[in-house]
Amino acid sequence: MIEVQLRDRVEMSQRERDMLKVMQVVLNGKRTQAEAARLLKLSVRQIRRIQRKLETDGDTALVHGLRGKPSNHKHESTLRQQVLKAYRSRYPDFGPTLACEKLAEEKLHVGVETLRRWLLAEGLWEQKRRRDPHRSRRPRRSCFGELVQMDASIHDWLEGRGETLVLITMIDDATSRVMAKFYRSGTVETHMDLLGVWLRKYGRPHALYTDRHSIFEPHEKGQPLADPNALTQFGRALSELDIELIRAHSPQAKGRVERSFGTAQDRWVKELRLAKAKTCEQANAVLEKLVPDHNRRFAKPALKPTDAHRRLGPSHRLESILSIQVERVVANDYVVRWANRFYQLLPPVHPGERGGRVVIEERLDGTVAIRFGKHYLEYKEIVATQRSGDGGCAAKGTDGKRTQPTSQPFKPPADHPWRKRVI
Repeated sequence: MIEVQLRDRVEMSQRERDMLKVMQVVLNGKRTQAEAARLLKLSVRQIRRIQRKLETDGDTALVHGLRGKPSNHKHESTLRQQVLKAYRSRYPDFGPTLACEKLAEEKLHVGVETLRRWLLAEGLWEQKRRRDPHRSRRPRRSCFGELVQMDASIHDWLEGRGETLVLITMIDDATSRVMAKFYRSGTVETHMDLLGVWLRKYGRPHALYTDRHSIFEPHEKGQPLADPNALTQFGRALSELDIELIRAHSPQAKGRVERSFGTAQDRWVKELRLAKAKTCEQANAVLEKLVPDHNRRFAKPALKPTDAHRRLGPSHRLESILSIQVERVVANDYVVRWANRFYQLLPPVHPGERGGRVVIEERLDGTVAIRFGKHYLEYKEIVATQRSGDGGCAAKGTDGKRTQPTSQPFKPPADHPWRKRVI
């Protein structure tokens, strides 16, 4: 009987040590091959082969044949050099996952974990320790269109190559489907513009989840609102569309859209860099390709297949609803003043129009419409002059001179009651 020597052998793993001890007992005749197979969770045939190797080669037979040798699946050294060269030159701050996608487009195929190990070995990437944040899970809504989150992200999207941009995003809570667009500023008009794109494509969602920015919530400079039912222009538009407005109390409450910005500020910034985008139009052209790919990869099916969006009815005139609306009083000469501009209302005249209130709509395309009740009025803009008494409206002639002379400011006489007032 062969005595297996345990000394002066190569470095062995714990599994190999346990196997060697069991096989030594088998070789000494104290256990059968069937018992050894049960203990090591191997077949009897494997135990028989191991025993024959031990009898010829000793305990080194249990060590894997590739121990200390390169793997059969090892990449060629030329591929590693090409990958690292491309990473250093074009993708120095890309993560391993995004870098693998870009390298694959250059026909340099490598696994994510393989690239991660290469970058760690070269000192081009550092492991980031992720701590599990404390959060309270809120279940997703059941249907597409029940709740849509909306927010804006101010970030250096073009990395100083061009103008400053703001990314406004809408994301469905049930499916994580995203709609996004770059704008030069995050104003109420730009938020209305993106909302209009969503409405024309999908319909009216049941609720919109936003933050407490002044676009969505009226403010009185730290003071309580005089009218608790006051609405902003955006809130008024949602009310006309029968969409509930929910305002979050913290960024964590609308975490789905906030996390999407974290992804966009990493991946989309680099995509814009590769596309060499410098203007808002160029950035949106890149975004038209990124958003469908993002939805294809990351959108999830809703719990219920029902689409909760409601169709736009004939009474929903988006060009009117998604506009800045103000009320003004019609003067006796059918002139309306707004933003230091004067508009002369033209016939036909509707009952109650003079002295009544009209709604001036400044639309997203830059045009102005004036509505009295349900009637849209014809008008023309006139040039104003400073006059006393009637509001100071007079037209200018073709030569640029006023067609009516201006009167002098009224000066009270010496015996005017105002001058006799004793203080």
